[in-house]
Amino acid sequence: MSEHQAGGHQRIFVWDLPTRIFHWLLVASFAGAWLTFDDNRYLYAHTFAGYTFFGLLSFRLLWGMVGSRHARFRAFAYDWPSVSAYLRALLTGKAARHVGHNPAGSWAIFLMIGLGFVVSIAGFFTLGGEEQHGPFKGMMAFAAGTNIKEIHESTAWLLLALTILHVIGVITESFLHRENLVLAMITGYKFGCKGEATDSPYANIGVIMVLAVAGSGFFYFKGYLNTAPDKPFIPFQGPVLPDNATWREECGECHLAYHPTLLPARSWQKLMAEQAEHFGEDLALDDATTKEITAFLVKNAAESRLSEPAWKISSTTSPDQTPLRITDTPYWKKKHKGIPATIWKLPKVKNKANCGACHLDAEQGTFEDSGMRLPKAIQ
Repeated sequence: MSEHQAGGHQRIFVWDLPTRIFHWLLVASFAGAWLTFDDNRYLYAHTFAGYTFFGLLSFRLLWGMVGSRHARFRAFAYDWPSVSAYLRALLTGKAARHVGHNPAGSWAIFLMIGLGFVVSIAGFFTLGGEEQHGPFKGMMAFAAGTNIKEIHESTAWLLLALTILHVIGVITESFLHRENLVLAMITGYKFGCKGEATDSPYANIGVIMVLAVAGSGFFYFKGYLNTAPDKPFIPFQGPVLPDNATWREECGECHLAYHPTLLPARSWQKLMAEQAEHFGEDLALDDATTKEITAFLVKNAAESRLSEPAWKISSTTSPDQTPLRITDTPYWKKKHKGIPATIWKLPKVKNKANCGACHLDAEQGTFEDSGMRLPKAIQ
Protein backbone atom coordinates (compact mmCIF):
# COMPACT_ATOMS: atom_id res chain seq x y z
CA MET A 1 0.00 0.00 0.00
CA SER A 2 1.41 3.41 -0.99
CA GLU A 3 1.62 6.34 1.42
CA HIS A 4 -1.15 8.06 -0.54
CA GLN A 5 -3.54 5.14 -0.15
CA ALA A 6 -2.61 4.88 3.50
CA GLY A 7 -3.39 8.54 3.92
CA GLY A 8 -6.93 8.10 2.64
CA HIS A 9 -6.18 9.31 -0.87
CA GLN A 10 -7.71 7.63 -3.86
CA ARG A 11 -6.85 7.41 -7.54
CA ILE A 12 -8.24 10.54 -9.19
CA PHE A 13 -8.15 12.03 -12.68
CA VAL A 14 -5.84 15.08 -12.80
CA TRP A 15 -4.39 15.71 -16.27
CA ASP A 16 -6.90 16.08 -19.10
CA LEU A 17 -6.17 14.53 -22.50
CA PRO A 18 -5.33 17.81 -24.33
CA THR A 19 -2.76 18.68 -21.66
CA ARG A 20 -1.13 15.26 -21.91
CA ILE A 21 -1.11 15.29 -25.70
CA PHE A 22 0.30 18.81 -25.69
CA HIS A 23 3.05 17.72 -23.33
CA TRP A 24 4.23 14.72 -25.32
CA LEU A 25 3.84 16.33 -28.74
CA LEU A 26 5.86 19.29 -27.48
CA VAL A 27 8.59 16.90 -26.34
CA ALA A 28 8.52 15.16 -29.74
CA SER A 29 8.58 18.39 -31.77
CA PHE A 30 11.41 19.90 -29.71
CA ALA A 31 13.40 16.68 -30.01
CA GLY A 32 12.74 16.58 -33.75
CA ALA A 33 13.85 20.18 -34.18
CA TRP A 34 16.96 19.56 -32.10
CA LEU A 35 17.99 16.46 -34.03
CA THR A 36 17.67 18.25 -37.38
CA PHE A 37 19.09 21.69 -36.60
CA ASP A 38 22.74 20.96 -37.37
CA ASP A 39 22.31 19.73 -40.94
CA ASN A 40 20.51 21.99 -43.39
CA ARG A 41 19.70 19.02 -45.59
CA TYR A 42 16.97 18.41 -43.02
CA LEU A 43 15.81 22.02 -42.91
CA TYR A 44 12.36 21.07 -44.22
CA ALA A 45 11.83 18.61 -41.36
CA HIS A 46 13.32 21.08 -38.88
CA THR A 47 10.89 23.74 -40.06
CA PHE A 48 7.89 21.44 -39.66
CA ALA A 49 9.00 20.57 -36.13
CA GLY A 50 9.27 24.32 -35.43
CA TYR A 51 5.81 25.06 -36.82
CA THR A 52 4.37 22.23 -34.72
CA PHE A 53 6.21 23.46 -31.64
CA PHE A 54 4.86 26.99 -32.10
CA GLY A 55 1.33 25.73 -32.75
CA LEU A 56 1.38 23.64 -29.59
CA LEU A 57 2.60 26.58 -27.50
CA SER A 58 -0.17 28.75 -28.94
CA PHE A 59 -2.70 26.08 -27.99
CA ARG A 60 -1.27 25.94 -24.45
CA LEU A 61 -1.79 29.68 -24.02
CA LEU A 62 -5.45 29.26 -24.87
CA TRP A 63 -5.80 26.09 -22.83
CA GLY A 64 -4.20 27.82 -19.88
CA MET A 65 -7.21 30.16 -19.81
CA VAL A 66 -10.12 27.86 -20.74
CA GLY A 67 -8.83 24.35 -20.00
CA SER A 68 -9.59 22.00 -17.16
CA ARG A 69 -8.92 22.67 -13.51
CA HIS A 70 -5.22 21.82 -13.21
CA ALA A 71 -4.37 22.99 -16.73
CA ARG A 72 -5.44 26.59 -16.14
CA PHE A 73 -2.63 29.01 -15.39
CA ARG A 74 -4.36 30.45 -12.37
CA ALA A 75 -4.19 27.00 -10.76
CA PHE A 76 -0.39 27.20 -10.55
CA ALA A 77 0.39 30.92 -10.62
CA TYR A 78 2.62 30.88 -7.53
CA ASP A 79 4.50 33.95 -6.31
CA TRP A 80 8.23 33.95 -5.59
CA PRO A 81 7.94 33.49 -1.80
CA SER A 82 5.99 30.26 -2.45
CA VAL A 83 8.62 29.06 -4.92
CA SER A 84 11.47 29.97 -2.58
CA ALA A 85 9.82 28.19 0.35
CA TYR A 86 9.21 25.10 -1.75
CA LEU A 87 12.84 24.95 -2.92
CA ARG A 88 14.12 25.29 0.66
CA ALA A 89 11.78 22.49 1.77
CA LEU A 90 12.90 20.38 -1.20
CA LEU A 91 16.51 20.59 -0.02
CA THR A 92 15.51 19.14 3.33
CA GLY A 93 13.30 16.46 1.79
CA LYS A 94 10.16 17.97 3.33
CA ALA A 95 8.59 19.66 0.32
CA ALA A 96 4.80 19.46 0.32
CA ARG A 97 3.16 17.27 -2.30
CA HIS A 98 0.93 18.94 -4.91
CA VAL A 99 -1.69 17.18 -6.97
CA GLY A 100 -1.14 19.68 -9.77
CA HIS A 101 2.06 21.59 -10.54
CA ASN A 102 4.27 22.44 -7.58
CA PRO A 103 5.57 26.03 -7.21
CA ALA A 104 9.04 25.37 -8.67
CA GLY A 105 7.62 23.29 -11.51
CA SER A 106 5.08 26.00 -12.31
CA TRP A 107 7.79 28.62 -12.81
CA ALA A 108 9.75 26.19 -14.98
CA ILE A 109 6.66 25.72 -17.14
CA PHE A 110 6.08 29.45 -17.55
CA LEU A 111 9.75 29.96 -18.41
CA MET A 112 9.72 27.12 -20.92
CA ILE A 113 6.63 28.48 -22.62
CA GLY A 114 8.16 31.96 -22.79
CA LEU A 115 11.51 30.69 -24.08
CA GLY A 116 9.67 28.43 -26.51
CA PHE A 117 7.95 31.42 -28.10
CA VAL A 118 11.27 33.28 -28.37
CA VAL A 119 12.89 30.25 -30.02
CA SER A 120 9.97 29.85 -32.43
CA ILE A 121 9.66 33.49 -33.46
CA ALA A 122 13.45 33.83 -33.86
CA GLY A 123 13.30 30.68 -35.99
CA PHE A 124 10.64 32.22 -38.25
CA PHE A 125 12.78 35.31 -38.76
CA THR A 126 15.88 33.17 -39.36
CA LEU A 127 14.00 31.20 -42.00
CA GLY A 128 12.73 34.40 -43.59
CA GLY A 129 16.09 36.18 -43.54
CA GLU A 130 18.87 33.65 -43.96
CA GLU A 131 16.87 31.19 -46.07
CA GLN A 132 14.32 33.58 -47.64
CA HIS A 133 11.44 31.19 -46.95
CA GLY A 134 8.47 30.99 -44.63
CA PRO A 135 6.01 33.65 -43.39
CA PHE A 136 8.68 36.37 -43.15
CA LYS A 137 10.25 35.72 -46.56
CA GLY A 138 11.77 38.84 -48.07
CA MET A 139 11.18 40.98 -44.99
CA MET A 140 14.87 41.22 -44.06
CA ALA A 141 18.33 40.80 -45.51
CA PHE A 142 20.45 37.66 -45.30
CA ALA A 143 22.75 39.29 -42.72
CA ALA A 144 19.84 40.14 -40.42
CA GLY A 145 18.58 36.59 -40.63
CA THR A 146 22.01 35.26 -39.68
CA ASN A 147 22.16 37.57 -36.66
CA ILE A 148 18.73 36.44 -35.50
CA LYS A 149 19.87 32.85 -35.94
CA GLU A 150 22.28 33.46 -33.06
CA ILE A 151 19.30 34.33 -30.86
CA HIS A 152 17.41 31.31 -32.15
CA GLU A 153 20.23 28.92 -31.32
CA SER A 154 21.22 30.44 -27.95
CA THR A 155 17.64 30.46 -26.64
CA ALA A 156 17.23 26.87 -27.87
CA TRP A 157 20.21 25.90 -25.72
CA LEU A 158 18.68 27.73 -22.76
CA LEU A 159 15.41 25.90 -23.34
CA LEU A 160 17.26 22.58 -23.45
CA ALA A 161 19.00 23.38 -20.16
CA LEU A 162 15.69 24.33 -18.55
CA THR A 163 14.11 21.16 -19.88
CA ILE A 164 16.87 19.09 -18.29
CA LEU A 165 16.28 20.87 -14.96
CA HIS A 166 12.56 20.17 -15.34
CA VAL A 167 13.25 16.46 -15.88
CA ILE A 168 15.54 16.40 -12.84
CA GLY A 169 12.78 18.05 -10.82
CA VAL A 170 10.24 15.47 -11.98
CA ILE A 171 12.57 12.61 -11.01
CA THR A 172 13.31 14.22 -7.66
CA GLU A 173 9.66 14.77 -6.81
CA SER A 174 8.75 11.27 -7.97
CA PHE A 175 11.39 9.84 -5.64
CA LEU A 176 10.47 12.15 -2.76
CA HIS A 177 6.76 11.40 -2.83
CA ARG A 178 7.05 7.84 -4.13
CA GLU A 179 4.83 8.37 -7.16
CA ASN A 180 5.51 8.09 -10.89
CA LEU A 181 4.90 11.57 -12.31
CA VAL A 182 5.85 10.49 -15.83
CA LEU A 183 3.22 7.76 -15.75
CA ALA A 184 0.71 10.28 -14.42
CA MET A 185 1.32 12.49 -17.47
CA ILE A 186 0.59 9.43 -19.63
CA THR A 187 -2.53 8.12 -17.89
CA GLY A 188 -3.77 11.37 -16.37
CA TYR A 189 -4.25 9.77 -12.93
CA LYS A 190 -2.65 10.51 -9.58
CA PHE A 191 -3.59 9.91 -5.96
CA GLY A 192 -5.44 12.63 -4.11
CA CYS A 193 -8.68 13.67 -2.50
CA LYS A 194 -11.84 13.31 -4.54
CA GLY A 195 -12.40 17.06 -4.45
CA GLU A 196 -9.06 17.66 -6.21
CA ALA A 197 -10.04 15.75 -9.36
CA THR A 198 -10.22 17.41 -12.77
CA ASP A 199 -13.69 18.28 -13.99
CA SER A 200 -13.51 16.80 -17.51
CA PRO A 201 -11.11 14.74 -19.67
CA TYR A 202 -11.93 16.79 -22.82
CA ALA A 203 -11.17 13.71 -24.93
CA ASN A 204 -12.73 15.16 -28.09
CA ILE A 205 -10.32 18.11 -28.07
CA GLY A 206 -7.40 15.75 -27.56
CA VAL A 207 -8.44 13.71 -30.60
CA ILE A 208 -8.75 16.89 -32.69
CA MET A 209 -5.21 17.87 -31.66
CA VAL A 210 -3.77 14.55 -32.82
CA LEU A 211 -5.69 14.67 -36.10
CA ALA A 212 -4.58 18.28 -36.71
CA VAL A 213 -0.89 17.47 -36.25
CA ALA A 214 -1.12 14.25 -38.29
CA GLY A 215 -3.06 15.97 -41.07
CA SER A 216 -0.71 18.93 -41.28
CA GLY A 217 2.24 16.54 -41.37
CA PHE A 218 0.70 14.62 -44.25
CA PHE A 219 0.07 17.73 -46.35
CA TYR A 220 3.47 19.19 -45.47
CA PHE A 221 5.42 16.10 -46.53
CA LYS A 222 3.14 14.76 -49.27
CA GLY A 223 5.55 15.99 -51.93
CA TYR A 224 7.82 13.08 -51.03
CA LEU A 225 5.03 10.64 -51.94
CA ASN A 226 4.97 11.89 -55.53
CA THR A 227 8.71 11.99 -56.08
CA ALA A 228 10.32 10.14 -58.97
CA PRO A 229 13.91 9.78 -60.25
CA ASP A 230 13.18 12.15 -63.12
CA LYS A 231 11.11 14.49 -60.99
CA PRO A 232 12.52 14.70 -57.45
CA PHE A 233 10.78 16.67 -54.76
CA ILE A 234 12.65 19.83 -53.80
CA PRO A 235 11.13 21.01 -50.49
CA PHE A 236 12.15 24.67 -50.72
CA GLN A 237 12.16 26.37 -54.10
CA GLY A 238 14.82 29.04 -54.37
CA PRO A 239 14.42 32.40 -56.11
CA VAL A 240 14.18 32.60 -59.89
CA LEU A 241 17.65 33.83 -60.82
CA PRO A 242 18.50 35.92 -63.91
CA ASP A 243 19.19 33.89 -67.03
CA ASN A 244 20.89 34.52 -70.35
CA ALA A 245 20.49 32.29 -73.39
CA THR A 246 23.97 32.98 -74.80
CA TRP A 247 25.67 32.26 -71.48
CA ARG A 248 23.69 29.06 -70.94
CA GLU A 249 24.38 27.82 -74.47
CA GLU A 250 28.10 28.60 -74.54
CA CYS A 251 28.96 27.60 -70.97
CA GLY A 252 26.54 24.68 -70.80
CA GLU A 253 28.01 23.07 -73.93
CA CYS A 254 30.92 21.56 -71.98
CA HIS A 255 29.73 21.47 -68.37
CA LEU A 256 27.04 22.74 -66.01
CA ALA A 257 26.43 26.43 -66.62
CA TYR A 258 27.54 27.67 -63.20
CA HIS A 259 25.39 30.61 -62.24
CA PRO A 260 27.19 33.98 -61.87
CA THR A 261 26.11 34.21 -58.22
CA LEU A 262 28.65 31.50 -57.34
CA LEU A 263 31.78 33.65 -57.85
CA PRO A 264 32.72 37.30 -57.23
CA ALA A 265 32.61 39.69 -60.19
CA ARG A 266 36.42 40.00 -60.25
CA SER A 267 36.67 36.24 -60.70
CA TRP A 268 34.37 36.26 -63.73
CA GLN A 269 36.24 39.21 -65.21
CA LYS A 270 39.53 37.37 -64.89
CA LEU A 271 38.09 34.16 -66.33
CA MET A 272 36.65 35.93 -69.35
CA ALA A 273 39.82 37.97 -69.88
CA GLU A 274 41.85 34.74 -69.91
CA GLN A 275 39.40 32.68 -71.97
CA ALA A 276 42.17 31.54 -74.32
CA GLU A 277 43.53 29.47 -71.41
CA HIS A 278 40.31 28.36 -69.79
CA PHE A 279 41.52 25.39 -67.74
CA GLY A 280 43.43 24.02 -70.72
CA GLU A 281 40.84 25.03 -73.31
CA ASP A 282 40.43 27.99 -75.65
CA LEU A 283 36.84 29.22 -75.54
CA ALA A 284 37.36 31.10 -78.81
CA LEU A 285 34.41 33.43 -78.24
CA ASP A 286 33.97 36.40 -80.53
CA ASP A 287 34.02 39.91 -79.10
CA ALA A 288 30.24 40.39 -79.08
CA THR A 289 29.63 37.09 -77.31
CA THR A 290 32.42 37.75 -74.83
CA LYS A 291 31.03 41.18 -74.02
CA GLU A 292 27.47 39.87 -73.56
CA ILE A 293 28.46 36.96 -71.32
CA THR A 294 30.89 39.06 -69.27
CA ALA A 295 28.25 41.71 -68.64
CA PHE A 296 25.78 39.05 -67.51
CA LEU A 297 28.32 37.36 -65.23
CA VAL A 298 29.50 40.58 -63.60
CA LYS A 299 26.03 42.03 -63.10
CA ASN A 300 24.76 38.91 -61.36
CA ALA A 301 27.93 37.85 -59.54
CA ALA A 302 28.05 36.87 -55.86
CA GLU A 303 28.03 40.54 -54.80
CA SER A 304 24.46 40.78 -56.10
CA ARG A 305 23.41 38.58 -53.16
CA LEU A 306 20.48 37.20 -55.13
CA SER A 307 20.60 33.91 -53.24
CA GLU A 308 21.87 32.53 -49.95
CA PRO A 309 24.99 30.95 -51.54
CA ALA A 310 25.73 34.25 -53.29
CA TRP A 311 25.59 36.17 -50.04
CA LYS A 312 27.73 33.65 -48.18
CA ILE A 313 30.31 33.43 -50.96
CA SER A 314 30.60 37.21 -51.24
CA SER A 315 30.79 37.73 -47.47
CA THR A 316 33.40 35.00 -46.86
CA THR A 317 35.70 35.68 -49.83
CA SER A 318 38.16 38.43 -48.91
CA PRO A 319 38.80 41.27 -51.42
CA ASP A 320 42.35 40.06 -52.02
CA GLN A 321 41.09 36.65 -53.16
CA THR A 322 40.09 36.01 -56.76
CA PRO A 323 39.08 32.34 -56.91
CA LEU A 324 38.73 30.96 -60.42
CA ARG A 325 36.97 27.81 -59.29
CA ILE A 326 33.85 27.68 -57.15
CA THR A 327 35.48 24.83 -55.23
CA ASP A 328 38.25 27.25 -54.21
CA THR A 329 35.94 29.65 -52.38
CA PRO A 330 36.12 29.55 -48.57
CA TYR A 331 32.37 29.01 -48.29
CA TRP A 332 32.39 26.01 -50.63
CA LYS A 333 35.26 24.42 -48.71
CA LYS A 334 33.55 24.92 -45.36
CA LYS A 335 30.22 23.64 -46.64
CA HIS A 336 31.72 20.47 -48.15
CA LYS A 337 34.43 19.59 -45.64
CA GLY A 338 32.29 16.89 -44.04
CA ILE A 339 31.58 15.05 -47.29
CA PRO A 340 33.22 11.58 -47.16
CA ALA A 341 36.03 11.05 -49.68
CA THR A 342 34.21 7.98 -51.01
CA ILE A 343 31.36 10.17 -52.28
CA TRP A 344 33.67 12.08 -54.62
CA LYS A 345 34.88 8.81 -56.14
CA LEU A 346 31.43 7.48 -57.03
CA PRO A 347 30.81 7.01 -60.77
CA LYS A 348 27.82 9.34 -60.52
CA VAL A 349 29.99 12.10 -59.02
CA LYS A 350 33.57 11.62 -60.33
CA ASN A 351 34.76 15.09 -59.33
CA LYS A 352 33.94 18.07 -57.14
CA ALA A 353 32.82 20.18 -60.09
CA ASN A 354 29.86 17.90 -60.79
CA CYS A 355 27.36 19.87 -58.69
CA GLY A 356 24.34 18.24 -60.33
CA ALA A 357 25.24 14.85 -58.87
CA CYS A 358 24.13 15.98 -55.41
CA HIS A 359 22.17 19.22 -55.88
CA LEU A 360 18.71 18.81 -57.39
CA ASP A 361 18.56 22.51 -58.27
CA ALA A 362 22.08 22.91 -59.64
CA GLU A 363 20.84 24.01 -63.07
CA GLN A 364 18.71 26.73 -61.50
CA GLY A 365 21.76 27.90 -59.53
CA THR A 366 19.86 28.29 -56.26
CA PHE A 367 21.53 25.42 -54.35
CA GLU A 368 18.94 25.21 -51.59
CA ASP A 369 20.23 23.24 -48.60
CA SER A 370 17.21 20.97 -48.55
CA GLY A 371 17.68 20.24 -52.26
CA MET A 372 20.93 18.39 -51.62
CA ARG A 373 21.03 14.58 -51.75
CA LEU A 374 24.21 12.59 -51.28
CA PRO A 375 24.29 9.69 -53.76
CA LYS A 376 24.24 6.22 -52.26
CA ALA A 377 27.59 4.50 -51.90
CA ILE A 378 26.52 1.78 -54.32
CA GLN A 379 26.21 3.49 -57.69
